[in-house]
Amino acid sequence: MILSLCLLMVLSIAAVSAIATPALATDYSERKLQGADFSGQDLRGSKFERADLTNSNFSHANLREVSLFLANLEGANLEGADLRFSIIDTAKFYNANLTNAIFEDALAYNAKFEGAIVDGADFTGVYFRRSTEKLLCKAAKGTNPVTGRKTRDTLPCD
Repeated sequence: MILSLCLLMVLSIAAVSAIATPALATDYSERKLQGADFSGQDLRGSKFERADLTNSNFSHANLREVSLFLANLEGANLEGADLRFSIIDTAKFYNANLTNAIFEDALAYNAKFEGAIVDGADFTGVYFRRSTEKLLCKAAKGTNPVTGRKTRDTLPCD
């Protein structure tokens, strides 16, 4: 009986240890991280406020609830990144690769997207300036492979 209890306790501890825990949110605010590789990382809740992320790689990263307020993401690769519920207001995504990225319910009113690739991106529930909506609608095409939504249908395109 005692041996069974000990074995059960060891197995329980092993099972709890095996469960993957999310990465701790990190504050990268105001850092110069040009060309940094964050691909595939779990960065939930992290802050990149006013950070220089020019040409950085965030492909397939979990960026849920991150703050990219005033961040410079010019030329960055965010292909397949999950940015649901993120703050990207006033962030600069000039010439960024946003293919298949998910921006659902992100706060993005003043974000800049000139030259960005938005094939398959999902902007469901995101509000933009009218000029940004027009810009994104001109480039919108494809279907997001995760959400199954057409990019044009996630924007207020005519």
